[in-house]
Amino acid sequence: MSVCMIYFVSFFVLSMLCFFMSLDFLSLDYSVVLEIEMVSVNSNSIVMSILLDWMSLLFAGFVLFISSMVIFYSYEYMGGDLMINRFIMLVVMFVASMLLLIFSPNLISILLGWDGLGLVSYCLVIYYQNVKSFNAGMLTALTNRLGDVAFLMSIAWMLNFGSWNYLFFLDFMFNSFEMDVIMFLMLLAGMTKSAQIPFSSWLPAAMAAPTPVSSLVHSSTLVTAGVYLLIRFNFCMGENVKIFLLFVASLTMFMAGLGASYEFDLKKIIALSTLSQLGLMMSILAMGGYVLAFYHLLTHALFKALLFMCAGAMIHNLSNCQDIRFMGGMINQMPLTCVFFVICNMSLCGLPFLSGFYSKDLILESISMGNLGLYVYLIYYVSTGLTVAYTFRLIYYVLSGGFNYFSFHEIGDLGLVMLKGMAGIIFFVIFMGSSLSWMILSTPYFICLSFYMKAMTLIVTMVGGWVGYELAQLVLGYKSKSLKFFWSSVFFGSMWNTPYISTFGVNFYPLQSGNAIYEVVDQGWSEYLGSQNFYYSLSVWSKFFHIFHSNNLKIFLSLTVMWIMFLIFMVF
Repeated sequence: MSVCMIYFVSFFVLSMLCFFMSLDFLSLDYSVVLEIEMVSVNSNSIVMSILLDWMSLLFAGFVLFISSMVIFYSYEYMGGDLMINRFIMLVVMFVASMLLLIFSPNLISILLGWDGLGLVSYCLVIYYQNVKSFNAGMLTALTNRLGDVAFLMSIAWMLNFGSWNYLFFLDFMFNSFEMDVIMFLMLLAGMTKSAQIPFSSWLPAAMAAPTPVSSLVHSSTLVTAGVYLLIRFNFCMGENVKIFLLFVASLTMFMAGLGASYEFDLKKIIALSTLSQLGLMMSILAMGGYVLAFYHLLTHALFKALLFMCAGAMIHNLSNCQDIRFMGGMINQMPLTCVFFVICNMSLCGLPFLSGFYSKDLILESISMGNLGLYVYLIYYVSTGLTVAYTFRLIYYVLSGGFNYFSFHEIGDLGLVMLKGMAGIIFFVIFMGSSLSWMILSTPYFICLSFYMKAMTLIVTMVGGWVGYELAQLVLGYKSKSLKFFWSSVFFGSMWNTPYISTFGVNFYPLQSGNAIYEVVDQGWSEYLGSQNFYYSLSVWSKFFHIFHSNNLKIFLSLTVMWIMFLIFMVF
């Protein structure tokens, strides 16, 4: 029995255990903090704390379930890899770091999980060893280090409190200066890990990782760690922090939706849609709806994991081609995979009665009932429309039309193991939204809206679908229409230039100024006034004195000439 199957079975059993325990805790409104004593020296004890409540158990159940399906899927997807056991162990280390982060009420043990995620994600992003992967891995690791620094600073600041157990301070330290500082540092950490503006550029770059990793990392683990952390800390968010987070997250949601409409790389489109949904979770969290943010986090994890798995099956069949312009007519070649693909995309758009609809529609309706002004209302609905637009554009490119790949091909639903892994999640993508709404929301949200505001979500979805169809038509001509709007295409397609800011912006000017200083100071004035000038002066003087030092004939002749001149002078 292979390593894949062992971890698949163990993770699946653990996920079921966590899920049913979370139901029990939820119905009893129960939470437990376990303190395991690690070391005790002179009555000073170092304890490992574990927090068990409905939120941590439910999230852990989802993470373990998706991980089990992804590991099962990897058995075939990574089957040609000689080092598949190493790959599986890296994925297992990743999941273990995530679980440590989920179950910890203590900042030190959270940091262990947090740094474990960053380190293992770097190893997974550079798994295919080429220059592009190395660059992407370095960008991922260094961006996440910023958040780690904020985390370390908050740990140092919490020495003021006498304990790193943040759970004890959430209520009575609310609105104190110390807690505001910690909240600001936690916000910075969460923004780097969940790739909010201006740290967005690492998320599409991390697509250099193998597809099963993308499925796991960009659905339920790495990028959701920041959201989960802020959900835990949401009780002590000040008003200023909330307004700042709302503004940044809503802009991220809009920017990612716009960027995905210009993208042609299949995995990057899905990664940008993840970024858009993270912006949605962060912004509703900033408005106080932490339960809604958590609800959307869970439903999104399911359909996004499956979406990546479908994309991986297509890429696997197309000899590792990720460009959607080479696809087309895939519904005829891979019908079952395409059915899964469309269901996930519809769930992402919020089509009624799929899992994404319940959380997304509830978020949009609670926004409509709020009094946060026109900016929030417009950017939410425009971003929702953009989500539908790039989704329909993607479906049009991949599924319909003529087949644009090599005429000599063998494509079909050939991978039975991959199909079984995908089929394991599809039922939850369809049914889990309603089930979670019955579980998590103990009392139903009371939504009171006019007909047009109630129907606004559906109207925006339809308009977005039409725009997506038109976008797909635009660039299929002989001459690409986007070339007529070249600079706007470059700007919006490159996520508002964030990749350039976080690479060239950080590297170029320090390197340029370093080169100038090297030329002017190190190789310039310091040489002229220092060692080189000293050497030059010494060499000139030594040449002058060298005449008298080692050349007897010259000395004799020069003395002779001087003597003759002296004689002549004396005679006359």
